Amino acid sequence: MEIQKVGVIGAGQMGNGIAHVLALAGYEVVLNDVSQQALDGAQSLIHKNLARQASKGKISEAEAEAALARITLSMKLADVGATDLVIEAATERETVKQAIFEDLLPHLRPHTILTSNTSSISITRLASRTDRPERFMGFHFMNPVPVMQLVELIRGIATDEPTFSACQEVVARLGKTSASAEDFPAFIVNRILMPMINEAVYTLYEGVGSVKSIDESMKLGANHPMGPLELADFIGLDTCLAIMNVLHDGLADTKYRPCPLLTKYVEAGWLGRKTERGFYDYRGETPVPTR
Repeated sequence: MEIQKVGVIGAGQMGNGIAHVLALAGYEVVLNDVSQQALDGAQSLIHKNLARQASKGKISEAEAEAALARITLSMKLADVGATDLVIEAATERETVKQAIFEDLLPHLRPHTILTSNTSSISITRLASRTDRPERFMGFHFMNPVPVMQLVELIRGIATDEPTFSACQEVVARLGKTSASAEDFPAFIVNRILMPMINEAVYTLYEGVGSVKSIDESMKLGANHPMGPLELADFIGLDTCLAIMNVLHDGLADTKYRPCPLLTKYVEAGWLGRKTERGFYDYRGETPVPTR
């Protein structure tokens, strides 16, 4: 089955990036959100990011304009149902995702493939709540989507081979690389990355190092492009905590216990860059460590 039209649910940080790369690769895109403000903000950001790519000579201005024209904004799930592939990129909460798929089911075409951009939630469990578990899988992009080259493709227990192959072809058309992951908590990237971030928070919590010394140590001592606490702020501390909870609950191993300090920051609403405070305070000209 050839995929020509793709629905993206959620116009946030991940959703707008996914819509951007799909449109640039020639797909017709329906970008959906419950908020018109979020949709307008996503359209503006996509326009800005495409213009930046054009100014750097990575794409032509004509390609940027054509990509933007391929994106349709909609607050109606019925519009998303009339596509060949759906990529759900809503909040990383299972109840939210289940409710979206439940509302979407009556509007789907018989051949439509359903996928979730979840970074940690069971694909098999999400698929079991739909009418097409064999045409359901995980389609996990990395952030920021236009820049990062990897997409994790996660098969649920019922996912059939044509569905996997079709999604693999989409990733190839986007010019990205797919990594096949089994459906276990947090898959590959976050199974390795999040415990490292959590351990960095424990290192801060136990007073072994300050925010600055921990980040500088990993940047200069391990050649990481970004320190783990800086990266946590970029990802969102609420997302980091949600993934650690999925790992802890799903694998029942104490090594995945979320650091109490990470929980405390989330309780305070200090979620990182998106709230202007996390392990760094972003309200001034330069980020300042908060501990």
